[in-house]
Amino acid sequence: MDQREIDKDRRRGRAATSNDVGRFEPQTRVAIHDGWDRDEDLPPLRTEVAVERPRRVITRNTSPDVGFDRSVNPYRGCEHGCIYCFARPTHAFLGLSPGLDFETRLIARPAAPEQLARELSAKRYQVAPLAFGTNTDPYQPIEGERAIMRGCLEVLAEFRHPVTIVTKGTLIERDIDILRDLAADNLVRVGISVTTLDPALSRAMEPRVPAPARRLRSIERLSAAGIPVRVMASPMIPALTDHELEPILEAARDAGAQAASYIVLRLPREVSGLFQDWLADARPDRAARVMARVREMHGGRDYDPDWGKRMRGEGPFAKLLAARFDLAVKRLGLATALPPLDCAKFRVPPRQGDQLSLF
Repeated sequence: MDQREIDKDRRRGRAATSNDVGRFEPQTRVAIHDGWDRDEDLPPLRTEVAVERPRRVITRNTSPDVGFDRSVNPYRGCEHGCIYCFARPTHAFLGLSPGLDFETRLIARPAAPEQLARELSAKRYQVAPLAFGTNTDPYQPIEGERAIMRGCLEVLAEFRHPVTIVTKGTLIERDIDILRDLAADNLVRVGISVTTLDPALSRAMEPRVPAPARRLRSIERLSAAGIPVRVMASPMIPALTDHELEPILEAARDAGAQAASYIVLRLPREVSGLFQDWLADARPDRAARVMARVREMHGGRDYDPDWGKRMRGEGPFAKLLAARFDLAVKRLGLATALPPLDCAKFRVPPRQGDQLSLF
């Protein structure tokens, strides 16, 4: 069914316009007319969910420009369908397309909480904040029925383990009871991503994400529950959303956010082609200007993967954006980072059959 352009009726509610095979596949699949006249149209693309039982759930990294060294992803693929998502290329490792497959063919990991508890119980485990939402969103729509993220939070609360969460999903409000408990011991902080305040633009480029105003309401509700929240104005897309940087930060501050951050648009591997196809389809009047600014920030390329450059870019436009951010957070009284989490409260809870401590 893969082709360069999938019919708009079939991909309604999706961001990617194509479903090209992943970069590791030896063959390309192309849909062609078979010569038979048919009155019926092909059905819309529905979300399919497969189940994986992971052997390990904690993923390690040594990247110097992210603030964590370990993370957990309850799901592979993301129904939110953000066209700019840097995680899309990971679907190619599954033999799936980073295009529409990434949005419609998801992998759930229901055994993740059980496996997480095993890994945290290992004698050699050394505690440090565990990050969720660094690849795909743990509060995407499928979480409403699967509740895998909630299961992981229950494990972390039992172990008194520090956790950071990044999401666009308002389903996080369901778990305020656990998050409030963790926050009381300085064991959690949450980042809410707000890319634009324009609901029409949001619906076009992140089609199954809650509207911007609804995400601001989540910031308000989490903050009211005593949960520290950082607004993430990410990604900033030059010539498309960068003019909204200050309004986003102000709206989030008014909703209760304590801190703010941003990164510039990243277009690794297949994301570049997918994003440019989307631009040509959804914002053709901006396409050339957006890509010119993107390349200006990445040394003439669509993407520069070098550490220290990939998140913020370089050149005059990147410097101006950084200066605007610095001025805005200072004016609004926002921090650029939340306080460190407490790792000293971590404990492995006793299991049935364990010998009880005398002290």
